[in-house]
Amino acid sequence: MPKLNSSVIRQIDSAHLDMLFAAHNNFASQVLGESLTKEFLLTHLFEISPHLLRRPESFWREAFRLLYRGVALPPLLAKHVATILSGTALGHLPIEDLLSSKSTMVRTVQTAWGRFLEEQGVEIRHTDSDAGTETTRSVEIPFDHADIRAIVDTLFLEGALQPVNVQTAPTALPDWIKLGTIQSPTSLRDLVVAGIKSVAGKLPAPNATHRDWIDAAKRLAETISRFNELPSEDAAVLRPAMRELQVEADNRLRGWVQRCFQDLPSLPIANAPVMVHHIPRYLLRRRDAGEEKIALLVFDGMALDQWIQIREHLNSRAPNFTAEETGCFAWLPSLTSVSRQALFSGLRPREFQRSIETTAQESNLWSRFWSESGLHGGEVLYRKAIKRTEQLPELSAAISNHSVKVVGIVVDMIDELVHGAMLGKRGLTGQIREWCETGFVEELVSLIAARGFHVYVTADHGNVDAYGIGRLNQGVISEVKGERVRTYRNETLAASVPAEIDAFQFRGAGLPSDFLPLYASGRGAFVPPGHQVVAHGGMSVEELIVPFVKIAMKREDSEG
Repeated sequence: MPKLNSSVIRQIDSAHLDMLFAAHNNFASQVLGESLTKEFLLTHLFEISPHLLRRPESFWREAFRLLYRGVALPPLLAKHVATILSGTALGHLPIEDLLSSKSTMVRTVQTAWGRFLEEQGVEIRHTDSDAGTETTRSVEIPFDHADIRAIVDTLFLEGALQPVNVQTAPTALPDWIKLGTIQSPTSLRDLVVAGIKSVAGKLPAPNATHRDWIDAAKRLAETISRFNELPSEDAAVLRPAMRELQVEADNRLRGWVQRCFQDLPSLPIANAPVMVHHIPRYLLRRRDAGEEKIALLVFDGMALDQWIQIREHLNSRAPNFTAEETGCFAWLPSLTSVSRQALFSGLRPREFQRSIETTAQESNLWSRFWSESGLHGGEVLYRKAIKRTEQLPELSAAISNHSVKVVGIVVDMIDELVHGAMLGKRGLTGQIREWCETGFVEELVSLIAARGFHVYVTADHGNVDAYGIGRLNQGVISEVKGERVRTYRNETLAASVPAEIDAFQFRGAGLPSDFLPLYASGRGAFVPPGHQVVAHGGMSVEELIVPFVKIAMKREDSEG
């Protein structure tokens, strides 16, 4: 793109390159310098004209539009907008942070929303009041402006913003404001009803991109998380609609996976990993960019909806907690020995085929990746089976060693709970809540962040409510005997599955040639009919698309 400034272009996510090439060919009529290249990108990639954002409602309309799309501006473009607006009535706003950080935007909006509700005569429950930072406390947002109001209600419906628990509210409160409040269990039920409808209307089409599916998975997870918090009576009423949404999402994803999954392993990682085996390489890039000390927390078996539950717990316990959230794809089959090994090794499963049925080599694979990237043994740490507060002093001592630069930690409580779950994912929600109440998660994150590490959270796979389609009693024929998937060494053995078992074969890219998965169809499980389990291994949305999050516990600058 010879007409655009190369130093600016290098800082743009490769996901925008197709659109950028088209814009360059159609609209770049002359060679542009650095400043005009930034203007060009803002106009043609993000549809923002900073010189037109001089009124609060204009600025916030565009900021909310970016939030709705799940988009943050590259830092250099956000800084450019902030520079242009510095001499206007908006100059007091933290514009650069708001436009470049989705977590800063969300926290700022949530804090301002609480104040807005109080101005409308709403009494907020004390436990939900977020004092925010000195900067966010000073931000006023014109929520009642028509352009902004039209976006805000959708953000609450789809979970980009969280409604606030309130004590009392005026009876004449407008409906669009009520969407951002929880006044009673009925309020949450109504929000779930509206969320199911909204998510169903936005499920990806057959020609969707992997980013479309990640966004859809996040919206679905927000609704599932809220559904799992409903009282039993409300959940029973809404369960058929929730199940219908999940099944439709899974069916669409299965069709998409069978066409497109083979392309995912080779996609460029750009500003985030596409698959879990991209994560080590992405973290290496972050080290090269200045994040000298990095900690990767792998919550074994954590679905996106369970991450949301943990995120909201951290929000309530740590006022300065921030999370930059995206997602990525697990490997298929979504088994620990396959996907978690890929995650720690940076390899495709066929590249560790000798250990594909165990995690015994995981520590060595993690160390080898970083050794080949220039770190020596004492600079790399790996720990697994971390899940209780009494384990944290030893971990703290280990990472306090100044030579340690990279840490990989397996937090396996959720996977342990999954394999013992008797009451489905709704029952699991209560168990995760009890675990969070022990303080383990915030203590873990705080002690790592306090030692100068940049903290990333992900999972090797998720989990799903599954229902018995019949047990497979094949003795030693199947190499891996999961509840959602079985694997075989050749086609003949795979074909030995009884015809009455509703299952299908899918040999995805990157697997060893003698590793043939057989998947239970839909939300089926290889357990007796009538039995329900929480399981993983299959290709449902909840199993296959996992969180990838950078989290921080920011501290206020001390006075004086």
